Amino acid sequence: MQTQPITEEDIAQFLIHTPDFFERHADLLGAVQLTSPHGGRAVSLQERQAEMLREKIKVLELRLMEMMRHGNENMLIADKLLRWSRQLFMVARPVDLPAVLVSEMKAQFSVPQAALKLWDVAEVYAGEPFAQGASDDVKSLASSLTAPYCGVNAGFDSVQWLDDPEAAASLALIPLRAGATQPAFGLLVLASPDSQRYQAGMATDFLERIAELASAALSRVRDT
Repeated sequence: MQTQPITEEDIAQFLIHTPDFFERHADLLGAVQLTSPHGGRAVSLQERQAEMLREKIKVLELRLMEMMRHGNENMLIADKLLRWSRQLFMVARPVDLPAVLVSEMKAQFSVPQAALKLWDVAEVYAGEPFAQGASDDVKSLASSLTAPYCGVNAGFDSVQWLDDPEAAASLALIPLRAGATQPAFGLLVLASPDSQRYQAGMATDFLERIAELASAALSRVRDT
């Protein structure tokens, strides 16, 4: 009767299910020679295992460094957010809030251009510049955004609020609302000449925190 030849898989399964094989044949471990990925030279099994461990350690070290870098970046952002929020708390007159919010946004976060428009404000503030210039299309767009828009300047009407609309290559459009299910009562526009500063698909968690804090601060000028 013809027998099936032994395959590499058969050998592998035998060694897996016979863990004491190398205990009975310990001399084989020292005799096994493998090809090193570094130069192609022959190395012992122990040396090859050591190389694999060093490679794994190197990968883990790179991941740790990346985590530390992200942690430091998050700490810096949190510190800037704290300073920005502090400036809003210190504004005595509600009418000054929009201007301070925008100027501190540019200063604290190095935003080249920023602009803000509000609607449904209290009557006493209806004639202020921040309450003028938001078209119905802008209001509709702001209310339709469930999260900040980040991406290229696609010719949004709100870009015209900026000092230099032509220099806005990428934008972040941040809707302001009293609650998650409420229509927007304002729109904060951040712009940069760098087309990669605000990219489609980027995480918006930080911008959403900005929106929540700005909305809360600006409730002082709303018609409530």
